[in-house]
Order: sequence, then structure tokens, then C-alpha cells
Amino acid sequence: MEFKKCVRCGSFFVTDGDVCQNCIPKDRLDRFKFDDYVGSTLDSSADSISINTGVSLKNVNRYLSQSGNSSNIF
Repeated sequence: MEFKKCVRCGSFFVTDGDVCQNCIPKDRLDRFKFDDYVGSTLDSSADSISINTGVSLKNVNRYLSQSGNSSNIF
């Protein structure tokens, strides 16, 4: 494990993940919204995903890079 900075809130923590313990529930909820929207929409821009889900553009881009779904996003 290493000392990291939470990608959501900026606090420092020690764990294997990208988000701190305080942000995990919100991150899971945003990821669910993201996955649900992307799964039901054929092609969409990152901006459109963010607007329609309420998930920040920063997190949409992070989820896209994690999931490898960027090939079908304009």
C-alpha cells in the first residue's frame, strides 16, 4: 500500500484504491449511474453522460479510462 491522494476529495489516505474511505459510497453510486447510462445508450459524449447522470465530468473521464469504454464515446 502507498500514501495516495483521493481523486474525489483530495484528502490523503493509505490504501490500494483511488478514493478514500469517506468517498467510496458516493463513488460507487456515481459508478452505478455511469454504468447504467452507458449500458443503455449506444453513443454519447462525456459531456452528455455527465449532464444526464449528474456525475462530474472528471469522474466520467476517470470511469471511461478504467472501463475501456472510451472507444464508443465521442
